[in-house]
Amino acid sequence: MMIPPTPVNERSRIAALRLLDILDTQPEERFDRLTRMARRLFSVPIAQVTLVDSDRQWFKSSDGVVAAETSRDVSFCAHAILENDMMLVQDASQDERFHDNPLVTGDPNIRFYAGYPLKVDAQNLGTLCVIDNKPRTFNEEERQLLKDLAEMAEQELSALQQATTDVLTTLSNRRGFELLARHTLRICTRLSKPATLLFFDLDRFKWINDTFGHGEGDRALKTFAQGLLAVFRDSDVIGRLGGDEFVVLVTGAGSEPATGAVARLEEWISMNGRMAELGCEIRFSVGQVQFNAVRHRTIDELLADADAAMYVNKTATRLQTRDR
Repeated sequence: MMIPPTPVNERSRIAALRLLDILDTQPEERFDRLTRMARRLFSVPIAQVTLVDSDRQWFKSSDGVVAAETSRDVSFCAHAILENDMMLVQDASQDERFHDNPLVTGDPNIRFYAGYPLKVDAQNLGTLCVIDNKPRTFNEEERQLLKDLAEMAEQELSALQQATTDVLTTLSNRRGFELLARHTLRICTRLSKPATLLFFDLDRFKWINDTFGHGEGDRALKTFAQGLLAVFRDSDVIGRLGGDEFVVLVTGAGSEPATGAVARLEEWISMNGRMAELGCEIRFSVGQVQFNAVRHRTIDELLADADAAMYVNKTATRLQTRDR
């Protein structure tokens, strides 16, 4: 049996999956309808909407199988997400990847598998798949039909994704940030790794809107968001809480690396603000708090401490400006 290789974009793929907040949720008719349709249209005993987690394959909808999940090591779908088109296995007992797989040699006795990857924000999160216990082929019409059903499943997943994404900046919104940050802090606590929260607030943002117009204000917000994405790492959790407030959870790092990143952000904003020909100058205040598992039992408590630190920084900046 061949263990499915890990995708090169696994970290961002898992982050996108976590952002949906869909794992281990209750069955939903919008997904169950698709698997019922697939099972009937292709005359197969099993049709599923699967999501490939870090160590398991979980079924959001499964028509024909009672189990809620399987190990990722035996998952056909964990192979399918490595491709950008349908993965077709006409006879698993003759395929070197699967011939001795327990799902082939035992229940549910898989022979035929066809799975189309489900993509959200360019990340293959799982599949819509159909399974038969006897070998078969797929003609072009059947391939297109499975693709059409998969695109319907993608639309439903995208609807969930939009509920956690800020439309203007494409960063996580408050709900999305809290979901990812909660999961990330659990990992940091378990592995005894440090984490630091940075809370940003754009200075004089109301004045920018009033003076230059809301279009210019939106450009300033998007430029700042681009700066956060450019400076911070893929492993850091970045979000826009709303208005002119942004947050970054820097993982595996204490206060000193976070301070260095803030300095690099100032340089990036200064340089790219000029290149973007913004009519206004983007300035910001920032509060920095190191995560403490005892003090910060919830995300809200961590955010509150960082918010308070940000206001201290903003007040000090105003006093310095007044003294000049």
